[in-house]
Amino acid sequence: MNRRTLLHATTALGAATLTTAAAAAPAEASASGSPRRDRPLRVHVVMFDGVEELDFTAPYEVFSASDHFADRPVRVRYVTLGGPRTVRAAFGTGLRVDHGWAPEEADLLVVPGGGYARRDDPGVWAELRRGSLPRALAAAARPGLTVSALCTGVLLLSAAGLTKGRPCTTHHRALADLERQGGVLKNARVVDDGDLVTAGGVTSGLDLALWLVRRELGADAAVGLEDMLEYEARGTVWTARSGR
Repeated sequence: MNRRTLLHATTALGAATLTTAAAAAPAEASASGSPRRDRPLRVHVVMFDGVEELDFTAPYEVFSASDHFADRPVRVRYVTLGGPRTVRAAFGTGLRVDHGWAPEEADLLVVPGGGYARRDDPGVWAELRRGSLPRALAAAARPGLTVSALCTGVLLLSAAGLTKGRPCTTHHRALADLERQGGVLKNARVVDDGDLVTAGGVTSGLDLALWLVRRELGADAAVGLEDMLEYEARGTVWTARSGR
């Protein structure tokens, strides 16, 4: 049985390489606020100076293209604190962000990483020192909102207190920092703990987004996206145990 057959056939995980304790995460994600299927899935990708290019573009493209493969419409936007502005990414890309911070209008937040190896440059370390973004993330948490992050963006969630005592992962070079700050590390490419979903470094943004598409929009949407992207989701997805 090939991978795409498995994606269609199971309601747990979509590949032989994907392992799970239970298929509880989708139910848990909606336990405190069930998603409304009669309106778009609203995805906000969080932007800041020094953000890694692939960290934000890969999830943005996956979620934007998912609108062509699912019955439920998907609306994706880049957002920043402090209102619309031009963000300068890690390798010099300038991107105009037209939407300000509005997590109350989102079903899913995606927090990229970037700049963690360069403490004096714009990026995650600068945001940690400033403190505004971690505080905003902490205040954003509410029933019905899934907060996700990839790469060193997970350290921004950690600073917000969102990963303490919870299963999570991040870029391999930041795992020790995440564990010291109270995260419960899982050896997986994507870690789904219901309303908190984290992923490893850089290219893991593809797998994070494909997993969330599958969770929120179904296996057919994930399969269609993989065909379009000519990319098959890789690595392990860890999901929370039922009744944890």
